[in-house]
Formats: sequence, structure tokens, C-alpha cells
Amino acid sequence: MKVTVIGSGTMGNGIAHTFAQFANQVSLVDISEEALEKGLEMIRKNLNRQLKKGTITEAEKTAILSRINTFTDLQAAVAEAELVIEAATENPQIKLDLFKKLDAICSGSTVLASNTSSISITLLASATKRPDKVIGMHFMNPVPLMKLVEVIRGKATSDATTQMVMKTAITLDKTPVVVNDAPGFVANRILMPMINEAVYALYERVAGVEEIDTVMKLGMAHPMGPLQLADYIGLDICLAILKVMEEGLNNPKYSPCPLLTTMIQDGHKGIKTGIGFYDYTGSGNQAVIASRFRE
Repeated sequence: MKVTVIGSGTMGNGIAHTFAQFANQVSLVDISEEALEKGLEMIRKNLNRQLKKGTITEAEKTAILSRINTFTDLQAAVAEAELVIEAATENPQIKLDLFKKLDAICSGSTVLASNTSSISITLLASATKRPDKVIGMHFMNPVPLMKLVEVIRGKATSDATTQMVMKTAITLDKTPVVVNDAPGFVANRILMPMINEAVYALYERVAGVEEIDTVMKLGMAHPMGPLQLADYIGLDICLAILKVMEEGLNNPKYSPCPLLTTMIQDGHKGIKTGIGFYDYTGSGNQAVIASRFRE
């Protein structure tokens, strides 16, 4: 299959990596060569991890990389695409503008998918003349490792489009789950309130970062505590998803904790900036409790 992935950030490069690993031809597109090189470097690092674990060979690594071509020209990137997966910034207007442009330049048979964490697929489809071919394909981070793909049907998404995306996900050794279009879908509808409540517990001095995460890891069998998970997702992404749910569901229970907003205003967004609830700037990038939370 010929696939175009829009956005070479954490999710985009993971999606490109995964499709290329399963013998698909991938066009990875972003706004600059610098962004693309950063995305490719992350793919190389992740492939090297797989190589060390013995899950791929050196020849397979070379073949995977050879299947990924990079573009800054969107029209050239989608020229032969059977499936386009948008993994751009979690901003409704940016995505709407992008889907309108994709609709104009893609083949009429091309399926347009979004990796959005929370934004309405029906809304994105409204920017196109092919709402039956617009769908959500929400991968989990890190994409090469996580099995789940949320397949989100908009109000006009056809059965044929849904089946095509389901079958495609299975070829990637993923487990697709169909859900209906609603703010946050299923994964983030449940996950983000938990993360937000963990931030509130810290904000209200119920417990510290390490204590909150330890309770959830050892008491609830979570592989990672909610505060460290928020750092991995990106605190700005968590905030954006909570705002979408608060507005879309018209319910104040999804209102973001003030501490989350303050941290983002201070430039602390988690791993991507080096500091969130944990500090990742030390040697070996080992997480320690960020200094602002040491008491």
C-alpha cells in the first residue's frame, strides 16, 4: 500500500515507521527539512533498539528505511497515496484547513484518516466532499510497540472505509477497535480525566509526584503512573484534549487543572521540552522528580 503520513513528530514518525516495517511505501511530509530529519532520526533510533533486541535484522532495518521518502511539498507527497494519515498539531482549525486541501489534491479514491486524539471526525469530514472516506485512525504512543488502534467513524463514514482501515490495521499487527465519534472517543474520554485528577491531587498537596504515580502503579497495576504518562504524551496535548472534551461535552468535570495550564505557560511540556512533572535533562535521560515538586 502507498501511504502518506502528514507530520513527522512523535506520532507521525511512529506511524511512518510502523507502515514501512510492514512493507508499505511511505511518504512522510512536514513543513521543513529540519523537522523531517528529526523525524527520521527518531525512526533510526527506534529501529536500532529493535536491532539490539533482535526483533529485526540489519537488512530489515535498511529495507524499512528505504521505504520511507520525505517531502515538504504536500501535493507531491499525496500524488499516489491510497491512504493519507494526518498527524498534525492537535488544533481543530489546522486540521480543518488541511483536510480541505487534501480533499482538493488527493485522488477521489483516497481515504483520509486523522490520528487526532479527540477532535470530531465528523467535523473534519465537513471540510471535504468525501465524508464517506474520512475516518479516525488513532494510534497509541509509542506506535511501533502499542497494539491498539482506535478506528473512529464519523457520521458519514462508510462501511467500506471502516473495513479498509480495520484490515489495514490488522496487517500492521495491531488490534483495531471501532468507536463512534464523540469528544475524546474512548481512550482519552477515560484516560484524560484520570490524568487531570492526578494533577489536581498534586496541586492540592494530597501527595507528591512519586507517591501519586506509585499508588497507581502498585495499587492499580498501571505500567506507568499518570503524571509520568502525561509527560510522555505531552502536557500541551493533555491540555488540548481536556479543552476539547470540556467544550464538546459541555461539562465542567473535564476542566483542566490550573497547574497543568501554568506548567505549559512556563514551557514545561514533559519529555519534549525536557521537564514536566519529571526532569529528563540529566545524563542518560533518566527521569527524576522535577525540582519544582521537591519539598
